[in-house]
Amino acid sequence: MIDHLGISVRNHAASKAFYSQALAPLNIGVVFEVSMRESGARSDYTGFGNNNKPFFWIGEGQVASGMHVCFTAESRAQVDAFYAAAIGAGARDNGKPGLRAHYHPSYYGAFVIDLNDVNLEAVCHKPG
Repeated sequence: MIDHLGISVRNHAASKAFYSQALAPLNIGVVFEVSMRESGARSDYTGFGNNNKPFFWIGEGQVASGMHVCFTAESRAQVDAFYAAAIGAGARDNGKPGLRAHYHPSYYGAFVIDLNDVNLEAVCHKPG
């Protein structure tokens, strides 16, 4: 099982604002921050998560191409809200919310391309 994942972003402040808005409908928010001064690194780092556990980290660096990150949603309504929030925060559509029965009959997901060209997804596996 993966404990946490970190990705490089082009602009930390812009990406922090984007993810704060896009992930809020999934009950994911900023739970930890590490400044350049604290880490000695060339970027601030922000850890997103819930229940005081950061599991998705961002920091400035060379952006990897072809990355896909998917977050679990508790309901189809959360998937819909994630999609709307991400588009509202500046993401590009990469697959409107809907069933993807080719994965399994209850796979309800939505896809966007974020500010760093990451294929970002939210999925609910629960039936209707």
